Amino acid sequence: MKKWIAIALCACLLLGLLALPAAAANDDTKLEVVRVLGILVGDDRGDLMLDAPVTRAQFAKMMTAASDAKDTVTPSSGASMFRDVKSSHWASGYIQTAIERGWVLGYVDGTYRPDRTITLEEGCTALLRMLGYGASSLEGAYPQAQLNKAQSVGLRDDLQAARGEMLSRRACVTLFYNLLTAQNASGAVYGQTLGYTVKNGEVDYASLIASERKGPYVSEGSVSLPFGTENVTVFRNGKASSLAAVQKYDVYYYHTNLRTVWAYSDRASGTLTAIAPNQTAPSSVTVAGVSYALETSDASYQFSLYGSFRPGDNVTLLLGVDGGVVHAVSADNLSTVYYGVVRASSRLAATEQTAQGASGRQTATALICADGAERTFYHSGAALKAGTLASVSVNETGTSVRNLSEQTLSGRVSADAAMIGQYRLADNVQILDSDTKGNYAVVYPSRLAGVYLESRNVRYYAYNANGEIAYLILNEATGDLWDYALLSTAVANGDYFSYVYYCHGGTPVAFTEKANYSVQKGGIALISENGTLARMRQLTAASITQLGENSAFAGGRQYRIADGAEVLLRDRENGANYYATSLSRLNTADYTLTGYYDDFGCAAGGRIRVIVAEEK
Repeated sequence: MKKWIAIALCACLLLGLLALPAAAANDDTKLEVVRVLGILVGDDRGDLMLDAPVTRAQFAKMMTAASDAKDTVTPSSGASMFRDVKSSHWASGYIQTAIERGWVLGYVDGTYRPDRTITLEEGCTALLRMLGYGASSLEGAYPQAQLNKAQSVGLRDDLQAARGEMLSRRACVTLFYNLLTAQNASGAVYGQTLGYTVKNGEVDYASLIASERKGPYVSEGSVSLPFGTENVTVFRNGKASSLAAVQKYDVYYYHTNLRTVWAYSDRASGTLTAIAPNQTAPSSVTVAGVSYALETSDASYQFSLYGSFRPGDNVTLLLGVDGGVVHAVSADNLSTVYYGVVRASSRLAATEQTAQGASGRQTATALICADGAERTFYHSGAALKAGTLASVSVNETGTSVRNLSEQTLSGRVSADAAMIGQYRLADNVQILDSDTKGNYAVVYPSRLAGVYLESRNVRYYAYNANGEIAYLILNEATGDLWDYALLSTAVANGDYFSYVYYCHGGTPVAFTEKANYSVQKGGIALISENGTLARMRQLTAASITQLGENSAFAGGRQYRIADGAEVLLRDRENGANYYATSLSRLNTADYTLTGYYDDFGCAAGGRIRVIVAEEK
């Protein structure tokens, strides 16, 4: 999933937006859309002055911002078309555009009267002209004919303004939002003619954020903006922050109309092993065994024949919002540390050394990092045992990998998932649940809210510069490491055993082997060792009496339903067959529901992993 969706959501949350039903955009949504497009702009302090009246000059500016001329007209780029609007007037460019396109007219005395406030009928008349509705499309006399037409095409939907009333900036929010969703005289949705996404009568806010943002840029220790820094909204790594918190080498974006900055410190460090398709026209690079697209021309140049990076170099990639490379720096300038669990580690043969662009005898260590990514690092140290804890440092001296001794802690995770006992978690904390058999799962702090972690549940933690836990590696604390399934067949045939189970969206898996997994029909956990099935464990059954979106009641107890729980419907004709279904289709009135939960003693376990429905 792309981060810009998260960006849009963060902005919406900050500005008080709520989830909306289709075709029911509320006032806050409309306000943010017209702000993003620059139709309504606040003062230097960000004050939108929503109750202030709108002048003819201001309305001309709004119309220009809501047209295909918005990026070509500057405030004072117009000519002296009227006695009271000289070329130096702040709105001369906007007024000239509105006049030349026939949206508005001047007065017979040669004036425009830019400071005169505009009425509802005057505003509707101008926007009808923008939509291409001429006099022939109107019935009756001015102004009622214009008001009736504006009503019929949707310009006046939810608009709290009456005939003869002066338009406020608040009223213009609704009026211009309606303009974007209205059909023009040719039958096209006006906003779509400008390249915006309009669905079910609503302007897609998230796509506007992405299309109107500027960037990416790389911070040199500060952020350069084309607007003042007062009342600027800042997010860093998805959290509300400040400009002072943006660090050197952060990648940032900004939105002028929203006065918002998004900064990211996402990086990837390690040995550069491949440049694809070639160094003549590079489009991607492989660092630490992971491939990254080159997002900017600057990054493409850096890895080209004319740039400074070659396979075998230790490099740090600065990643943009979509995970592509914005810029690269040598590990001499920026060191990076990874923490995680070793998946595999071995010495390379001579032929492999050449292929990786490395010199001397090298070791390749695949590390499951705390962020869940598997990265391969090339170093001169010894190979490490799979399943052990390790840290990797990439800096000016090269890449070094070292074994870590366990470092445990205990405490209850706070309800807001910001603390573990007396330990504070960093805003961008990376949490990995793991075992020694190669199984792992990325964990978000909210997953642990309210859970008491014993020392046996924690394998390792490391602080950031602020004394907060930035990396946390757990030990089978969640139960999320394994696959869960419904076992429908478990039959002994001499020395062999036949099994059929349903997993991963109702897919049946059948096999026969000598292994006796000692499980019965029902919910099971599939426990692997280095990617191969090693054990099955029985889940505990519970008869569900009440079903919610993410929880269920059984035996007077409430259970959380795990994300991605297997939900199956038993075939009435052939009870040995099951079909995938969804929670939204089930209820306790029409179905008998059985939930299977893990009861393995995991601190954050005890969740329903499999639900089976049978028609009553």
